[in-house]
Amino acid sequence: MITMYGIKNCDTIKKARKWLEAEGIEYQFHDYRKDGLDANQLKSWVSELGWEVLLNKRGATWRKLPDDVKNNVDEASAIEVMLDNPAIIKRPLLDTGDVRTVGFKDADYASLLGQ
Repeated sequence: MITMYGIKNCDTIKKARKWLEAEGIEYQFHDYRKDGLDANQLKSWVSELGWEVLLNKRGATWRKLPDDVKNNVDEASAIEVMLDNPAIIKRPLLDTGDVRTVGFKDADYASLLGQ
């Protein structure tokens, strides 16, 4: 089963969900705010994708962090920040069971999902 991770009110999540539904692709949606974020799962994603890929430095959540946190971020502190502020994780994170990808482009989803 495909799982999409993110937060419900994100515009990119809305676009990705709309695309999946238009293509008739079944998926589960996991909302970090409602459903939580498992530390072991996050560490697995960091190991596979890299913390730099997952940490969204362009959003409001990042801008609100103290400068000392932003200026000294490394893998361990990035994991801590993402666990404390799941909205800072780039979205959507799509897990097909075999492949995990971050972000949404319809052509990439079509290629990944064989559409």
